[in-house]
Amino acid sequence: MGKKAWEGVFSMPQPGRSMKPRTNGFTMVLDKGLGRYQTEDLMATASDYIDFVKFSFGTSAFYDEQVLREKVEIVTGAGVGIYPGGTFLEVTVWQDSYADYLRRAKELGFTAIEVSDGTLQMSDEVRADCIKRALDAGFEVITEVGKKSPDEEVAVAEMHRLIAHDLDLGALLVIVEAREAGKGVGIFDKSGAVNESQVDQIISGVDDLDKLMWEAPIKNQQQYLILRFGNNVNLGNIPTTDVLALEALRQGLRGDTLKRALQQGL
Repeated sequence: MGKKAWEGVFSMPQPGRSMKPRTNGFTMVLDKGLGRYQTEDLMATASDYIDFVKFSFGTSAFYDEQVLREKVEIVTGAGVGIYPGGTFLEVTVWQDSYADYLRRAKELGFTAIEVSDGTLQMSDEVRADCIKRALDAGFEVITEVGKKSPDEEVAVAEMHRLIAHDLDLGALLVIVEAREAGKGVGIFDKSGAVNESQVDQIISGVDDLDKLMWEAPIKNQQQYLILRFGNNVNLGNIPTTDVLALEALRQGLRGDTLKRALQQGL
């Protein structure tokens, strides 16, 4: 993207925001069915602030092949990574077609693979095999810990073990599950409010917080995580319409984070 409209007029109230290519401060956007022209508009407007586009669930299975190829080319051409949803991978593992899934994902131009077991019960051996085979195929790998159902909560110690396991195998990031709604799962209660003690427990066993990505689709969740961990916290499941609003939160151009900058005297 080119010169910004207000460049040189002011400085961002919250400095230190990482620039692409980043090693932290990733933003993952959830695409639930944008058309080609909507995708073009999103990239033209916000590609500097998006690191990954994720096709939610198994939605990429419903696109006409040519439409899907065009969307993938638009996204990757804008310097943004793109991958199918983890639920889609779980189906292919269940149906023993994972090798075909990787081959087809490569043919279609995807750059990353999400390895999750949010619904499927997956052994350590199968999880490790999925990660290794995706890496060997040339994909970046993003994994996920946590279950989609609040009735199947994963113990924090087990989350710590899986996070370390996946990173040791070469995963770029590990996502903390919260689903697209961000309510009643993971670190969020049924209203979408943050359970701070759950956050404390999760981070207590993670050596490098830059390797965690928090699914946080709702503004109050994003605000909490930015104020707690800084403007380069990794955030995922961001609605496509909220990318610039999130970036404004990160850089202090919304009252919620501008207030912090004023208090710090920046």
